[in-house]
Amino acid sequence: MDSPTKVGDRSADPAARPQLLRAVVASTVGTSIEWYDFFLYGSAAALVFPKLFFPAHNQAAAVLASFATQAVGFAARPVGAAIFGHLGDRIGRKATLIATLLIMGLATAAIAVVPGYATIGIWGAVLLVALRVLQGIGVGGEWGGSILLSMEWGSQRRRGLVASWPQVGVPVGLILGNGALLLFNAISGSAFLSWGWRVPFLLSLVLLAIGLYIRLGVTETPLFRQLLQERRIESQPLVTALEKGWREIILSSLARVSEQAPFYVFTVFVLAYGANTLHQSSRLMLASVLGAAGLSLLTIPLAGHFSDRIGRKRMYLSGVVLVGLFAFPYFGLLNSAVPALIILGVVLSLIPHDLQYGPQASLIAESFTGRYRYSGASLGYQLASVVAGGPAPLLAVFLLSTFHSSVPISLYLVLCALISLVAVLLLPDRSRVDHMREYEEAPLVAPAMPAQT
Repeated sequence: MDSPTKVGDRSADPAARPQLLRAVVASTVGTSIEWYDFFLYGSAAALVFPKLFFPAHNQAAAVLASFATQAVGFAARPVGAAIFGHLGDRIGRKATLIATLLIMGLATAAIAVVPGYATIGIWGAVLLVALRVLQGIGVGGEWGGSILLSMEWGSQRRRGLVASWPQVGVPVGLILGNGALLLFNAISGSAFLSWGWRVPFLLSLVLLAIGLYIRLGVTETPLFRQLLQERRIESQPLVTALEKGWREIILSSLARVSEQAPFYVFTVFVLAYGANTLHQSSRLMLASVLGAAGLSLLTIPLAGHFSDRIGRKRMYLSGVVLVGLFAFPYFGLLNSAVPALIILGVVLSLIPHDLQYGPQASLIAESFTGRYRYSGASLGYQLASVVAGGPAPLLAVFLLSTFHSSVPISLYLVLCALISLVAVLLLPDRSRVDHMREYEEAPLVAPAMPAQT
């Protein structure tokens, strides 16, 4: 196979290092904004929406209904992955990422003005569902592009670290989202349910403007420009990914089960569990999750870095095993009802997640060749939202209300770990493969349109 052309040779390009820095910053800032929007809804679904949009005599029923609207966003994420994965492989990573940021930011700001049940009845919940679908579509297309924007500007030697930086957007978004709710809870006081919770959603417009400014200054990735030059743009990248990479898509999705399902138990369900079952203050639970997210700012890039040293799969598997081992001690700490032990349990809970999430970006993206990498990686990542992320808080609430015990939830987390253990072992290890080269030969085709620069 031919060696990469000069357009893909980053070592020969004096502007490569500044462009890499811009790409990493743009990806990380963009994902931080997207996850701020997405997690803000999740926290509000646990603490605000059951009282405002789903009045019911049964508290568990109201929480279930609220989490159901949240789950709709997860179901929409594979749709966003399919739409924007196709566009990202056809017209470029940069243009696609601008579109996903716009959709997410505008949908989040619109949630701020949705009237409650007392004003328009059930139509408030209907509007929430529609806007949550748009959020899901936006974040569904965001992840693949942001990862590739960083990874395809980076070097093979540090690919795990470079690709892990956009993953840091998760704890940043969690900190910003929960921090905003905490701040305006304190500012608005008793008026929090009437207007205080709405301000953090409106602030999404400010973050949207910042994100667009940064992303417009980034150049298209060397790999996509190389594909354009060599006339190897796929005419139907989504179809090709499903035909040639279906095994990797399925395994990538299952590999995420032990990372994503526990994450939403640890960051969303725990808010309702702490307030309703343990009778702790919402502020304590939000602050505990903030502490966990703060620790993740360090552990996610560290896990990505060590995956370059010891291998993606070995690093990932350590997190999978730790999820299974921590499932019962986690609820043991929470059920002690001692605030210090609750904080300790919540803060430690994201470490097993981070050991997987750091190397996960490169592990999944490396599984697909560049012609349909955006489509394949996005689908593999976002399909887990349907089977793991979305159902997790709902299932946890159901198990708790049915058995009145946290033991079934712990068993659920152990099952998630076992599923991912098998999937990761079956995934190919391409951590030493040059991602600028084709994994397979492709026919020459005309590009759809010039790449965005």
